[in-house]
Amino acid sequence: MTTAQQPKYRRIVLKVSGEALGLPGQVGLNGDAIDRLATSIVDAAATGVEIAIVVGGGNLMRGNTIAQTTPVHEATGHYMGMLATVINGLALQDTIEAKGIPTRLMSAINISAVCEPYIRRRCIRHLEKKRIVVLVSGTGSPFVTTDTCAALRSLELGADALLKATKVDGVYTEDPKKNPAAKRYDKLTYDQALNGRLGVMDISAFDLCSRKRSRSWCSTSSRRATCFGRSAAKPSGLSSAIPPDILRRCGTWLSCLRSGTGWTRGPPQHRHPARPDGPAHPGPGPH
Repeated sequence: MTTAQQPKYRRIVLKVSGEALGLPGQVGLNGDAIDRLATSIVDAAATGVEIAIVVGGGNLMRGNTIAQTTPVHEATGHYMGMLATVINGLALQDTIEAKGIPTRLMSAINISAVCEPYIRRRCIRHLEKKRIVVLVSGTGSPFVTTDTCAALRSLELGADALLKATKVDGVYTEDPKKNPAAKRYDKLTYDQALNGRLGVMDISAFDLCSRKRSRSWCSTSSRRATCFGRSAAKPSGLSSAIPPDILRRCGTWLSCLRSGTGWTRGPPQHRHPARPDGPAHPGPGPH
């Protein structure tokens, strides 16, 4: 791999909505959509970046919606939504592995028959071994969005960037579907996004991201929420979001940097001390 091909980031967390695994406006999974997403992830992994994926479940179940239309308590509805993310995660795990990349499914709630429990040290060890990790069940608690989960996992795992896939190609002043004249931002600070009520992430996720001011975070997207950075005119995979300078052209940067300071800082340095010789201790269970 030449210097020009080196990934900008050593480790990233991707937030993928459940809709990315289905067809727009429909409930359920779609094999072609899952395959396109998995292909983009595999292409990105080939650049050498370590990838953890937080998967949503909105294509199958939304807890607040079921609570509004049935006697089901909202907390129960959220747990149902967590189980929906497990279904999505199983589909994504097997599809990625069919393309030759070892993948691990880790759940915040204990479902030992189908996936590993989420243990931070074990997850980091999987990433160090260049396995893709699919994180499901959110945080394991109701009333917490998968946006907040993605921000939390990014901090826990020492990720250099959080990438979020959306239905449009970045953050806009307004919903571009409702107002075609809406302008896209190339970069934003968290304060600007909050003050403008842009709604790209929930407030809790913004708060977690803004606490680590030394890190850059970004929002990249897919026009169909099925494949990062893909459009009919310019097909490209998630890997296009990782080499230097490319991400600026395929989404919106979000960070704590003030307007006008530019983007001259390089990627964060490796923050984990080198492991001593000998086996690591990622947590209980097989490594």
